[in-house]
Amino acid sequence: MSERPERSHRPDRETEAMPGVDIVGRAAVVRPVGEIDIDTAPSLSRALAHALTFVATSRADRVVADCSQVTFCDSSGLNALIAARLRTVEAGATIHLANPAPQLQRLLQITGAAALFPREDPAWPGAATTLQQAPHPAGEHPNDR
Repeated sequence: MSERPERSHRPDRETEAMPGVDIVGRAAVVRPVGEIDIDTAPSLSRALAHALTFVATSRADRVVADCSQVTFCDSSGLNALIAARLRTVEAGATIHLANPAPQLQRLLQITGAAALFPREDPAWPGAATTLQQAPHPAGEHPNDR
């Protein structure tokens, strides 16, 4: 009998919860956790689409996928990121990656997709900050530029 994966590695499989969207400065930040594969990529897609609504309402000027907690990403996850990039570009904005793990960096390099995703500076305002979730636009965030 195989062991059940720890909840921290596969939260979307357990709860079907979508990663939250935080507003950090002028960025709509999505923080996926664990493995992004055929089962969890739809949750990431929904979260990235939700983040794009903040760009559409001028609460943000870019979408940032903070991938510091991603332990694995397959072609389904890559497709979710690329599809989100297309929607974001169509909206006149950009999608950036922050803190991609080595496995994700390798996947991006091997597939030639690395050039599609600008990197967010590791020292950006939300990199080491725990934020409250922002489910919908509300007043200005203290870090707004």
